Amino acid sequence: MLKSLSLTFSLLAGVAMANPDPAQVVRDVVLPGFETLAQRSHALDAAAAQDCAPDGVALRDAWAEAFDAWVRVSHLRFGPTEVDDRAFALAFWPDSRGVTPRTLAGLIADKDPVVTNPEAFQEVSIAARGFYALEFLLYDPAYADGSDYTCQLVQAVARDTSDIADAILADWQDFVVEFTDEGSRYQTREEALQELFKAVTAGLQFTSDTRIGRPMGSFDRPRPARAEARRSERSLRHVRLSLEGTEALALALAAEAPDVSKNIQDAYADAFAEIEAQDSPTFANVDTPMGRFKVEVLQGAVDSVRTVIGLELGPELGVVEGFNALDGD
Repeated sequence: MLKSLSLTFSLLAGVAMANPDPAQVVRDVVLPGFETLAQRSHALDAAAAQDCAPDGVALRDAWAEAFDAWVRVSHLRFGPTEVDDRAFALAFWPDSRGVTPRTLAGLIADKDPVVTNPEAFQEVSIAARGFYALEFLLYDPAYADGSDYTCQLVQAVARDTSDIADAILADWQDFVVEFTDEGSRYQTREEALQELFKAVTAGLQFTSDTRIGRPMGSFDRPRPARAEARRSERSLRHVRLSLEGTEALALALAAEAPDVSKNIQDAYADAFAEIEAQDSPTFANVDTPMGRFKVEVLQGAVDSVRTVIGLELGPELGVVEGFNALDGD
């Protein structure tokens, strides 16, 4: 489950210098991201229906492209994305107790007929649904066995993923009204901007603490096996994709503040440069002093992005990132 972000947000006194239209930000940045997710999830469903062999190039490519689309919007964990645990059904990670492989193993061992019923499959544990379950089924030899049942399971997960992406998009297309004066969820423009600002900073914290922090572990006990999507060697790629997603939203929010926008771009550029400097796509080198140092520098660059956004973009929008007792000293 997502680590608690331990963040509270409050409005700053006075009038913000920048006043972007939150509904337009949603139309320009948020909706296109979910449209891409839906389109690529449809392609994944079609590829699985055509050929469910786990080593099939078309299937793996379709899964990777759909997964890319999800990671780019994965920081938008509010509103329609969270209804009925949709986000977790698409992306159940981190899985610290190994629930996904156990649940998949149970379905396969029982040859559970739920895979033939799309409505019933919606009631299957979220641990056996979405992109991470498909990674096991496509890349882990213990599950990617090419059996008839595993083929049906791959197809069921792909179809379910497409259905979830469609539902999220449809609801976001309606939800955009909540960011307008006619909406009822956000009473003021500042509250709507606050929600979008929070999505940026929360996404950056998740990338730093979880995508990078989990495989780092501690100096005495690095945990490279905990890296996200390591079986498909996508761990470092997810850091880049998540930064691309939060950068697009941050720059849309900073569109009326060119100096702030420039500083945000510079901070992200530094983080992207540190991604290019990494030696392993899965952070496998965190158990060596130099490898760990490089990952620590990357984590610091991501944290610097968040600092710039908190100190410069927040005041421009009239919001500030606050802290509670869970943040510690």
